Parts: sequence; structure tokens; C-alpha cells
Amino acid sequence: MAPRALQETAVRYFLEVVKTGSVKEAAVKLNVAPSAVSRQVARLERELDTLLFERHARGMVPNAAGELLAAHAKRAQQDIERVANEIAGLRGLRSGHVRVASTEGFAFDFIPRLIAQFRLKHAGIRFHLEVCAPADISRLVRDGETDVGITLSALPEPGIEVELRHPSPILAVMAMDHPLAQQRQLSLRQVVAYPLGLPQEDSSIRRLLDASCSRQELRYELAMSSNHANSLLSFAAAGGGSIAFYGPLSIRTLLQSKALVAIALKDREMHERHLAIETMAGRSLPDAAKAFVRFLVDAVKASG
Repeated sequence: MAPRALQETAVRYFLEVVKTGSVKEAAVKLNVAPSAVSRQVARLERELDTLLFERHARGMVPNAAGELLAAHAKRAQQDIERVANEIAGLRGLRSGHVRVASTEGFAFDFIPRLIAQFRLKHAGIRFHLEVCAPADISRLVRDGETDVGITLSALPEPGIEVELRHPSPILAVMAMDHPLAQQRQLSLRQVVAYPLGLPQEDSSIRRLLDASCSRQELRYELAMSSNHANSLLSFAAAGGGSIAFYGPLSIRTLLQSKALVAIALKDREMHERHLAIETMAGRSLPDAAKAFVRFLVDAVKASG
């Protein structure tokens, strides 16, 4: 049973306009003509006898009636998906679709490996992994646009169920031949004597590093910054005395390759970070997503 077959075309087109903020963008996503989208939205407005959008030069924003319809339609869509997956689940976990949203660090290695391991037992389950900024993950979960979110340092939010909150300390990462590579533990006072490769200022690593350096009146040399975490790891692996920062789960495979070494930091701020596994509060997940969430929680707990 395909969930889309159970949905009214006009409502589906309406939701895409809400999501994209544009008839033209919605038409591209839906692979139809813009006129078809406009007709379906107009049909809804005619049948409901009310406007659903505020139309601006830069796009379309749902008004109060549009917001109400969108919330109802999303719940109905989730119910349809859940029923379709439950029907498929009568045959066991042989089919289904799980949507995962993750920050970049976990998406590089940890989550893809877990998906591959999960599919060894449940080969019929399909996955979509969306890489997002931490600030976007809770919104996607809350809006039902993803089944499970994996993020960092998230504070509890309305509409979010935190399935697991697990420590994710920040490690100093460097080449095997770095002068500090043989140390079992480091302080930031030792680390800032070397050039650093850092993520952008809004990242959890950068915020905690800056807070700790400010408290201790430490200054550091920013040798390279990037919005791509793996670029910073390559920078550190290339040598030259540079140091980057990463979490333990995200870097596990690279450490096994012996290209890099990761060392724990003594400074308290570098331990004030947690991994959070999120689902929508009150939502009954499809069986495949529910099973993957359990698998994910168990894997994180087993990591120590």
C-alpha cells in the first residue's frame, strides 16, 4: 500500500507549497506544472471558502487557516504512513522506510555503518539520511519530516521526545607524529600552543572551546576554519603541528586506520556536550523506525 495513494492530491500539493513557500518550487518538487499546483490550492480555498496563504512578492506564507490545515494534514499523513507500515509489518520487518536526520559528524561514518548493520537483518528496510545543522533537526522531527533525529547539545523542546541523552565529549585530534600524540590526556593550555582547525562559530565545538578559553584567559591561533568537519580532520592528518576537534563516535573508523590520534581533554567545558536521539512526542512510529531507534539507542549505549 503506497501512502500517497491514500492522500488527496490537493492537500498534498498544498503541503508542498507550505514547505517550499512557493508554487514554482512546489511544482519542481512534485514534478508537475506550476499551474497544476495553483489549481489545486485554489480548489482547496474554494471548497473551504477561505484563503490559506498570504501572498507576497518573495513567496507564499500560510495564514492562520493555512497553519491549521497544514497541522491537520501532517497528522493525517503520518497516520497514513503508520497504517501502511503496520500493514507491511504484518509480514515482519521486511519492508518500510526510515527517515533519519543527523549532524554532519555522525553522518560521515557512525550512522551509515549502523544502517548497514541494521539492514543485514532487515534488508527490505530503506533509509534516507538527511545531513542538517543542529538547529534544524528538532524542527524536522517535530514537523514529522523525519522519523528520528541525532543531534548534539540539544535542550529539551516542546513536541520532542528525547529517546537518549548520552555524553559526547570533545577530543583533540592530531596526526600520529604530533608532539602531543603520546599524551593520555591534554589541557587546552597545552593544545592552544599549536595551530587549530576549527568549525564555524555557531558549532557546539567552537562555543565550548571559546567559553573554556575565555574562562582561562587563553588565546589560540586559528589556522583554518570550515563548515565541513572532515576537511578539518584532513587538515590535522596532514601534519604541520595542527590540531582539530571531534567527538568519539564520529571519529572511530579514522582512528582504526591509524592516520590520526584523538586525546581526551581535561577542561570541564569540553565535557559539557551530549548526543541526543529525538523523536516526535506522542507519535507512534512505524515499526521499522521504532526498531531502528532501539538499535541506535543500544549502539550508542554500548559505545561507552
